[in-house]
Amino acid sequence: MGVKAALPRYELYFYNVVLCMAMLWAARWISDVSSSNSNRKTFKTSVQTGWYYSGRKMDAADVEWMMWFSTFREHIIFALSGHVIFAKICTLLAPQYRSLVFMVYGMLAVFTSMGWAYVTLILSHCVLLYSISLVKLRWLCFAAGLTTLATFKMEPFISWQAGFVIGSFELRPLLFYGGCGFTIMRCLSFALENCERKDGNYSILELLKYNFYLPFFYFGPIMTFDKFYIQQANNPTLTRKDGEMWNISIQALLNLGVIIIVAVILHFMYILTIPSDMKLLKHISDWALVGLAYLNLVYDWVKAAVMFGVINTVSRLDHLDPPKPPKCITMLYVFSETHFDRGINDFLCNYVYNYLGGKHDNVLDELIASLCTFGITALWLGPSWVVFIWAFLNCFGLNFELWTAKFFTMEPFISIEMAISESMSRRIRAVFNTFNFWTIVLYNVLALNSLEFAKLVAMRLFLKGFPFTTITVMFVTYCLIQLIKERERRQALIDDPDPIPPPAPAPAPTPTDPSSTRTDAAQPVDPNKQKAE
Repeated sequence: MGVKAALPRYELYFYNVVLCMAMLWAARWISDVSSSNSNRKTFKTSVQTGWYYSGRKMDAADVEWMMWFSTFREHIIFALSGHVIFAKICTLLAPQYRSLVFMVYGMLAVFTSMGWAYVTLILSHCVLLYSISLVKLRWLCFAAGLTTLATFKMEPFISWQAGFVIGSFELRPLLFYGGCGFTIMRCLSFALENCERKDGNYSILELLKYNFYLPFFYFGPIMTFDKFYIQQANNPTLTRKDGEMWNISIQALLNLGVIIIVAVILHFMYILTIPSDMKLLKHISDWALVGLAYLNLVYDWVKAAVMFGVINTVSRLDHLDPPKPPKCITMLYVFSETHFDRGINDFLCNYVYNYLGGKHDNVLDELIASLCTFGITALWLGPSWVVFIWAFLNCFGLNFELWTAKFFTMEPFISIEMAISESMSRRIRAVFNTFNFWTIVLYNVLALNSLEFAKLVAMRLFLKGFPFTTITVMFVTYCLIQLIKERERRQALIDDPDPIPPPAPAPAPTPTDPSSTRTDAAQPVDPNKQKAE
């Protein structure tokens, strides 16, 4: 079945209507639960005073979102604005030194926020991994990088290294772990690229330029060294494409609009606080619970897209092409495309998954590649039972997709699919993708919320809510899958349009009988008849 298989227009209209009504219905339930329980004791720490003119409280359970767009908003704007101003001045006066200026400004910003001891700690890790990269052994670079990363995830190494940061402020833990974690991943990317270089080695100055680029330093995303080096260090022409500044401005305004919309939603739906109150969850409706699980994933995607979008806007002003925002959870129904951080995803695919998995057509190679990939992901997220369960389930889902795809390419399934129409094949595949969609949702709810919340959603969706809730939710999800496939179909037609058929050949002229022509020409014409005509 090709991705370009189409469905009737009226069928797609029906799917749109069903999906919109279901989303509005679930949102109404969640809003009612939020309004009627805003004064619960369990909500006091996370539901705080909101906008004065709204007359409602606001869900402030997400510390990271509040830090970015409320608590430390001015500090972040000040640091990024300073970077943009210095970058513009340097680009005008000495564009050949702009990467060096970015490094100096980044080091000064880190020194100002975290102190000289923290800068020394970061530099020591950079020097260590740079020294190991000179050996040009890929396995040794991996071993050193992952061991260094583990020292920021396990005691007593965490406490010992955290002691280098003097002073105490609310943002300190987040900046410490973010800066250290992303530094190790960037140094590992540098080391692996240095192993691939045939002639000579990259200098340690290139590593420092790469690591201390301020927009990426604390919060990512990770941009692999090969791309950064080409775009930043070896880019003598600082010209922009037509309309590029307009696109950057539109993207900045779009991020601002999404921030405002999320703030409004958090005043009316406490989607982050409600999942932590298990007593309340047991009394809400199935629709509210299922919608709550889905909206938690949508919110996490929106948060990642906006935070990376702000950083990417600044980096695009510096003539970089940063990793794109993650793919929306609404558009995901296969495990192979599931990720919430495209930078980490690109890193793992480039250096681990594709390197070990090859063409991803061998079951054993795919199993080894996915195990190594999710093992590194678990270390990056921080080893815990919830992370291990999440990694195992996603690894199993990824491999199960490959096994299922290979199984259904065998007889008699391939003959059956060839015998039915493309539209019917698309409908049958959407049924299977519907169940796949909810396994992705449940697996990731486990990591974002808690094991208890994920178990409750699964019980209410598949056991206690069966058959009415199960069938209804699956049908709505089926409508969503079909709309996703329709969007993919239209994009495929844009990327790979169908060839225009050649014009039909013109009909050959009818041959005339030369004898009849001569006969007509030889007949005499009556002059009286010709005059009458």
